This record gives sequence, structure tokens and C-alpha cells, in this order.
Amino acid sequence: MEMNMKIVFVLCIVVLIQTEMAHAVEYKVGDSGGWTFNTVGWPKGKRFRAGDILTFNYPNGAHNVVVVNKDGYNKCSTPRGAKVYSKGGDKVKLVKGQNYFICNYAGHCESGMKISVFAM
Repeated sequence: MEMNMKIVFVLCIVVLIQTEMAHAVEYKVGDSGGWTFNTVGWPKGKRFRAGDILTFNYPNGAHNVVVVNKDGYNKCSTPRGAKVYSKGGDKVKLVKGQNYFICNYAGHCESGMKISVFAM
């Protein structure tokens, strides 16, 4: 009887994990326009969850994506050790809480090439 309970427990865990994974959604930042200037308002009206994927589409060499903290977002600055993506088509998994992204090419963040996304 005890072995049956263990099997049921393991199956429940597997189902929960599968359910959570099935709910992950992939978003294209900036929609059809891609990751470019004035995307700061793109997250408005969207509901994000931890585990969702943001895809940053841009031509290789034209921009980058830097994962920053709140201070880096507000000041358009790159903190030491920040993760930088630079190939275009970059996929980033959201973590629970606030997620901040900027382009750190000169003047790009200041021109609205930054987003702040809250994931539940």
C-alpha cells in the first residue's frame, strides 16, 4: 500500500510540472516590429508568468539585449557582470518578479529601447 502512495505522489508531481510547462508562452518583444526604438510601452496590457519566454528579434549587430537591475534600467546603464545577448533572435526566460532589459548601444536605451516586465 505504501508503494502505491509513493507512485501516486510521483505522478502528481509529474502532472504539476507538465501543467506548468504547458502554460509557458513565448512573446515576440515589439511584436512584428521587433526589438527596436520606442518599445518601452510594449509590455502594457500583457500578463506574464515566470517561465514565459521573451524573444528579442533584431538584426545582428544593430542592437543587443542586456539583462539589468532596476538601477540599470532607470539610468540606462549596464551593471558589472550583466548578461548580454547580441545575436538577434535572443530568447530569455522570465523569472518571477520584475525583469529589466535594455539595449546598451549609445543612445538606444535613452530612445525607449528598454522594457520592464513583471512576471507572476
